[in-house]
This record gives sequence, C-alpha cells and structure tokens, in this order.
Amino acid sequence: MRLIFKQMPFSKIIYFSFGLFLTGLGLVGVIIPGLPTTIFMILAAACFFRSSARMYNWVINHPLFGESVLRFRSGEGMPIKAKYTSIIMMWFFILTSIFFFLHSHALWIKTIIALSGFIGTAFILRQPTFKKV
Repeated sequence: MRLIFKQMPFSKIIYFSFGLFLTGLGLVGVIIPGLPTTIFMILAAACFFRSSARMYNWVINHPLFGESVLRFRSGEGMPIKAKYTSIIMMWFFILTSIFFFLHSHALWIKTIIALSGFIGTAFILRQPTFKKV
C-alpha cells in the first residue's frame, strides 16, 4: 500500500482516501435501513474516477449498485420510483428528527435541517427521470 501512495500525486491520494470513506458509508447503507447506498457510491465513483481506474471499475460494475451509479454519471438520471422513494424517506427522517428527537433544541438547528431537506428535494426533482425501454 505504501508503494501505491508513493507513486500517486497528493491530490490523487486525497481523492482515493475520500473514495474509500464514501465506499464504506455506501456499504454500511446496504445493511442499515434509512442510510442511502447509491448516493455514497456515486460520490465514491467520482473520487475514484480521479484517482483509481481499478476502484472506479469495481464501483460501476458492481451487481448491486453499479447500474444506478453508471446511469447517474452518464446523465440518464433516476427512475421515478427511486425519486419518490428517496424524497419520502428523506422527509420521513427529517420530520422525525425535527419533531421527536430535536423537539427541545434550538430553532436554528431545525431550520438548517429543513432547508437542507428542501435543497435535497430540489436536487432530486431536477434530475432527469430514467425510463426503462
């Protein structure tokens, strides 16, 4: 492993390290309900694209999430079911956090969480809708 990092420029080491971190989060998301997998793997693929062809190919050829990652990176977007599911799950966890877990916390924290949800929702809705042929 040391030999690999010796030959890589510093920026590639950062991208590779961040890609490994995101891959770890994505793989945990396979097991834990509510934690997304695909978005972490999309971000990991972007990092590996800039640092490691071998890891990038592993992500885009993976049987579980590879097709979704490749479709998103090629600009084809998300299936409509994935859009609805991700928005519903996102808002379920946002509202649960705001009203049950953070009910006694400062209003500014709840506002930041809600604004982040609106930004995430807008991002998802702006993605092209993938239609199966």
